[in-house]
Amino acid sequence: MLLGCIADDLTGATDLALMLTRAGMRTVQVMGVPAANADFDGFDAVVVALKSRTNPAAEAVAWSLASADVLLARGAKQLFFKYCSTFDSTDQGNIGPVAEALLAKTGAEIALACPAFPANKRTVYLGNLFVGEQPLAESPMKDHPLTPMRDSNLVRVLQRQTKLPVGVIPHAVVDQGAAAIEGAFKGAALIGKRFVVVDAIADRHLIDMGRAAASHKLITGGSGVAMGLPANFLAQSLMKAAGSATRMAAPNGRQLIIAGSCSEATRGQVKAAIAAGIPVHEVDARAVAAKKLGPADLVSWAKKQPASAPVLIYSSAEPARVAEVQREFGRDTAGSMIEALLAATAKALCADGFTRVIVAGGETSGAVVAALGVTAIEIGPEIAPGVPWTLARDGRPLALALKSGNFGGSDFFLSAWSHLV
Repeated sequence: MLLGCIADDLTGATDLALMLTRAGMRTVQVMGVPAANADFDGFDAVVVALKSRTNPAAEAVAWSLASADVLLARGAKQLFFKYCSTFDSTDQGNIGPVAEALLAKTGAEIALACPAFPANKRTVYLGNLFVGEQPLAESPMKDHPLTPMRDSNLVRVLQRQTKLPVGVIPHAVVDQGAAAIEGAFKGAALIGKRFVVVDAIADRHLIDMGRAAASHKLITGGSGVAMGLPANFLAQSLMKAAGSATRMAAPNGRQLIIAGSCSEATRGQVKAAIAAGIPVHEVDARAVAAKKLGPADLVSWAKKQPASAPVLIYSSAEPARVAEVQREFGRDTAGSMIEALLAATAKALCADGFTRVIVAGGETSGAVVAALGVTAIEIGPEIAPGVPWTLARDGRPLALALKSGNFGGSDFFLSAWSHLV
């Protein structure tokens, strides 16, 4: 193993694993803190998927440090802390506390912070994060039910989460290439900065950033930063690039879509699926709370639908409706109630002939994978930027597409199946 990665949610881990695979690294993704004797033989990169984005900060730090201990003990030359391309967090964390703890663990002098992913319209300019043409604080992320983002300036956001000084490397420097970025890292360290937010508005900026950070013990950011990392190991003759496939052999069986994300992108994908005539069943939180809707009801409904098409079970709702439900039941109670229902439904259906599964939403994906007992997945072909098909490495044969709520075009639920054979 060369690169040890720690991701704060499952879909973000899969996004990163795909990026590394595309760049030639043999990559495996494991769920939760890995065992000390986990089998990583034959892999250049290991991506640990934690469910720590919205957990208490102390818990997120403990899990991340435990994962780092295993990865470093198994020979990782560099650690990568991966978070969302919209920097999902609150003023209490968890990005800052985890990054600070990992910086101390590795003894690193400085670490970059960059969530940019231009292919998915996430860019950073003068330290400010943009979603498409909108500043983060004016994008739909301002109404995120768990981590509402009300400040676009990542220097300010990160500084509120850490005691360590935070700086910025602006576009004017980044655009000059890897040597200029490397010089800026050194300059920032000389004046006491421990984290630097790095601008990036194009893929070449991310590639140069990765090259400039070749000697860094810790990198933090979105999956885009990983574009430039495999080349560093290739240049040192530490690995040989592996090829990547465009289609994947998947186990025979029925198709299932579970959508728990309430992001604008996922809501659009649900609407497109409904318009295309895919059988759908909406999950109403009040019906669940009143025990008028349970896993058995959803399983019975799904099994009655034609086997020739996917079935879609979704709890995705508009922000105003989500806020109303959270006020009524409490934010955590509402979320865990729906997650538990969707996870139990997926488990029952996968035990009864559904083997090709798309899950939308990081929290939902984590709950579903835990219910299925999947502890490791191999990365397959890319469906959309940041979203691959994967194969479960343990338990019953399953093809899984674990999608961040924000990722994918409106036709994602319709077109993803064409990558399977």
